[in-house]
Order: sequence, then C-alpha cells, then structure tokens
Amino acid sequence: MKSAASILDPNTNPALYVNAVLTLYVDLPHTPLRASLPDQRQARSWFDSGVPLPVVETALLLAHLRRTGRPSDVPALPRIRSLAYFQPVVEELLEHPAPGGYLEYLRLKLRSIVDNPAPAKVQKSTFSDDR
Repeated sequence: MKSAASILDPNTNPALYVNAVLTLYVDLPHTPLRASLPDQRQARSWFDSGVPLPVVETALLLAHLRRTGRPSDVPALPRIRSLAYFQPVVEELLEHPAPGGYLEYLRLKLRSIVDNPAPAKVQKSTFSDDR
C-alpha cells in the first residue's frame, strides 16, 4: 500500500505529474488554451523517463523567456502549438542542470514581463510634436 505522501507527490504519481506539466504549459503566454492528446503523451513520456518536475518547469520558462528576449526589430514568432517544442530544452537541462535558485529567478522574470508588458508599437503621426 502506498503512503498518502507518495500518492500526492507528482514525481511518483503519473496523473498528478501530467496534470502539473500541462497546467504549467497552458498557463504560459502564447500557448494553447487547452493541451492536446500529443501534449499529454509528451508529459507522460517525461514522467516515464524520470524527468523531475522542476526540470520541466525550468525548461518551459527558459524556452519561453528566450523567445520573448528577441530584439524588437525582428518579426514576432508564431504561437507555441505543442509541448514537444520544449523537448530540446528539457534535454539541455538534463545534460547541464540549472544552478540552484534559477527556477525562482525564471519565475520572477516571467512575472515581471507578464505584469509589465512592453508598450504597443504605434506609428507616430506626421503632425505630432515629438519628432
């Protein structure tokens, strides 16, 4: 019989792990509102491979922040449509683990971007006084 702690631990309970990964994924800006069946399979694959949940969260945040850190003069990237987009970053973090405290830093960085979005680009009028 499993202990109550192990039943409620996402790292030992596949349903909780998959749910946690999919919630992190759909809560990111520029991702689908709902996870697809392939997204569910990808999350389960990470569970079956023993990828710790903090590594997945770090990968999602890091990949998203890399996308938003692009120069403003380049075209915007399309929305992320699949959890598989993050697989290379998960692999990168498994090979080269992030330093302690990095996940908290990424969370704060994303929060600052979400809470303080850049102003919309507008074309200045030819009649404005700010030229």
